[in-house]
Amino acid sequence: MSVTILGIESSCDDTSAAVIRDEVMLSNVIASQAVHEAYGGVVPELASRAHQQNIIPVVSEALKRAGVKPEELNAVAFTRGPGLMGSLLVGTSFAKGFTTALNIPLVDVNHLQAHVMAHFIKRSPDDNTRPPFPFLCLLVSGGNSQIIKVEAYNKMSVIGQTIDDAAGEAFDKCAKVMGLSYPGGPIVDRLAKEGNPKAFALNKPHIPGLDYSFSGLKTSFLYLLRDRVKEDPDFIEKNKNDLCASLQATIVDILMDKLYKAVKQTGIKHVAVAGGVSANSAVRGAFEEYARRYGWTVYLPLLSFTTDNAAMVAITGYYKYLDKEFCSIEKAPFARVEL
Repeated sequence: MSVTILGIESSCDDTSAAVIRDEVMLSNVIASQAVHEAYGGVVPELASRAHQQNIIPVVSEALKRAGVKPEELNAVAFTRGPGLMGSLLVGTSFAKGFTTALNIPLVDVNHLQAHVMAHFIKRSPDDNTRPPFPFLCLLVSGGNSQIIKVEAYNKMSVIGQTIDDAAGEAFDKCAKVMGLSYPGGPIVDRLAKEGNPKAFALNKPHIPGLDYSFSGLKTSFLYLLRDRVKEDPDFIEKNKNDLCASLQATIVDILMDKLYKAVKQTGIKHVAVAGGVSANSAVRGAFEEYARRYGWTVYLPLLSFTTDNAAMVAITGYYKYLDKEFCSIEKAPFARVEL
């Protein structure tokens, strides 16, 4: 008997709904919020208001594209956290009301777990591109930089993580001091393709074990700009491509150095990447290079699955539904939590 899951994602500034039937994605609708661009970052109050406006049309469109009626759903999976509390409350409240009206189970999903599980979304019934267990996953986004050992969909352990800032945050904040618009990561990626990655030497942290740190890199970049702009007020504009290329190359080197160590320590050569920064062309290129050089088998998500989306929530909810891991109506969303 088929299992059909509606997924709802509202952890930050994207309202998304998706329908999955027996692991195959039938629809994945995302409404982004352009209102934050003027502020250089996500404004929580504006985000929650936009979610309230978007949630019903987005869910309706996802069901329509999937050709699924509400009464055909077996359960609704929703992002319970971590994320912005106001945004999470909108998705949580809608999911609770919807499942109560339909009298079907409610499934709560950890946002970080969902990013990893994006690799298990099937685009067609014969799609078997998923990584085998166990595998390592580098989860990199604006809020997270983690190396995760994945032994099952519900058995994941963080073996390395940032002790301060995330890689995506380093991209965006360094872009901001250069005067680039928000979000800065994709702009840095685009400009870096025209620059020299060895033009400027930036600080690389020396953190023991498999943990990351990006605060020193940001400080190094800021000091470089401060000192050079004193000498030449047009320094940033004249060297923007090289600055972006050097910044990007340094971040990727930091990420891959610890990931290489993790592979050596665990002996696991099936390696995946997930999260918003996994859309970065240099990150993807580094994965392919390490696969050639060290014999890794790598798994790169579709670009549409790198950012926050409900398909990853729905597939995680699908597996939890099979195990009857349901959520009670009393459970509240959470802003912060470990994997």
